[in-house]
Amino acid sequence: MNVFINHAPVEIEAAMTLTDLLLRENIPTDGIAIAIHNKVVPRSEWGETRLQENAKITIIHAVCGG
Repeated sequence: MNVFINHAPVEIEAAMTLTDLLLRENIPTDGIAIAIHNKVVPRSEWGETRLQENAKITIIHAVCGG
């Protein structure tokens, strides 16, 4: 099944969770926020959020500065 991470297509196994995807893609979890179809997913729900075909996942990295 296919999903999109920041507009790039990624093929994943069916029934994969958001946490599974982050681990598989080696995406560090510190300092990020994730939205699916422009809706932010709370970090506490990443492990139970099952991905659907053609999900549009946006990963936002926190930037420090003044």
